[in-house]
Amino acid sequence: MSDHQGHILIVDDTPDNLRLLSKTLSEQGYEVQCAINGKLALMAVQHQPPDLILLDIKMPEIDGYEVCERLKRQEETAAIPVIFLSALDDVFDKVKAFTVGGVDYITKPFQIEEVFARIENQLTIRRLQRQLQDKNLKLEQLNQELQRSNQELEEFAYVVSHDLQQPLQTITGFAELLLALKSEINLEEEAEEYVSPILEEGIRMQELIQNLLEYSRVGTKKRNFEPTDCQEILRKSLGHLHSAIEESRAIIASETLPTLKGDRIQLGQLFQNLIGNGIKYQRPNIQPKIVISVQEKPEEWLFRVEDNGIGIKPENFDRIFQVFQRLHTHQDYPGSGVGLAICKKIVERHQGKIWLESEWGTGTTFYFTLPKLDQGNYEKL
Repeated sequence: MSDHQGHILIVDDTPDNLRLLSKTLSEQGYEVQCAINGKLALMAVQHQPPDLILLDIKMPEIDGYEVCERLKRQEETAAIPVIFLSALDDVFDKVKAFTVGGVDYITKPFQIEEVFARIENQLTIRRLQRQLQDKNLKLEQLNQELQRSNQELEEFAYVVSHDLQQPLQTITGFAELLLALKSEINLEEEAEEYVSPILEEGIRMQELIQNLLEYSRVGTKKRNFEPTDCQEILRKSLGHLHSAIEESRAIIASETLPTLKGDRIQLGQLFQNLIGNGIKYQRPNIQPKIVISVQEKPEEWLFRVEDNGIGIKPENFDRIFQVFQRLHTHQDYPGSGVGLAICKKIVERHQGKIWLESEWGTGTTFYFTLPKLDQGNYEKL
């Protein structure tokens, strides 16, 4: 069997020609389909586009020229190479064959070795074209990834130059003030007033930098997927959020969660960030309530994390998962604008999707999917 196989459609109104070519090409390892007239050929191409067409010219109703012209007018079939196979030996006929879109012309009676050679030549060209298209597609995808990376890098530079400057200015400003006044004030009495802002802004900087590092690590961390009990992950996440839950008196309710294949640490980040988000963005004088539920789908689990917080306006839905995008001032709701971007990267790394529904002033529900234990091509992650 040939190493260069392909799907070939033979179109000829002479049954003997069809039988001969079909048998010979099949023996060479090609997948062969036959059509006895132009109308059937067009129907066959629409149903299952071949890699190459051997097309007779003189046929009733619709001749080979018209068949080729129709194929070349349609985007789905225009790239299929057509080799004309005809008893017509006039230069005019050959020129017309190439004019309507044919890539080659074989005159009957033909030598089967010549047919093989011309078929293989065109199929090789076709394969190379497809490989080039695939590489161009991958290149386009890489370019898009590069553009996104560049965008994130620009946004990171903005954070470094803007968000980090403010706490740094506070730290350096109070430090300079302490040095300037050390001979004029009782440092022990004034220490708390000046040192407390320095500590607060320093802690804020540490949190922001740590969040940025966590975000950058999600996509580059070595794959560590294993059977993971989400119920246990949720328990640990709530433990990490114990102080916030106690302080806000938040109510956390959950269904029994499944076991799936994933990165334990990152799934813990996912649950902790989404639940913590619901606690942080609570409505004034409203006790926070977060409900975690899950629904089994044929190939995945659909999780819901629902809160009764301040909600998100529809015009901000597209921004909410972008890194460094904050919808509120630091004074109103402290944070770096990185937490939900981390959630998105974690879910996508696990071959899932994440989205939200929200009503301003009522609450927000985050949805995300994760493949079941026996689903997903994790080797590529």
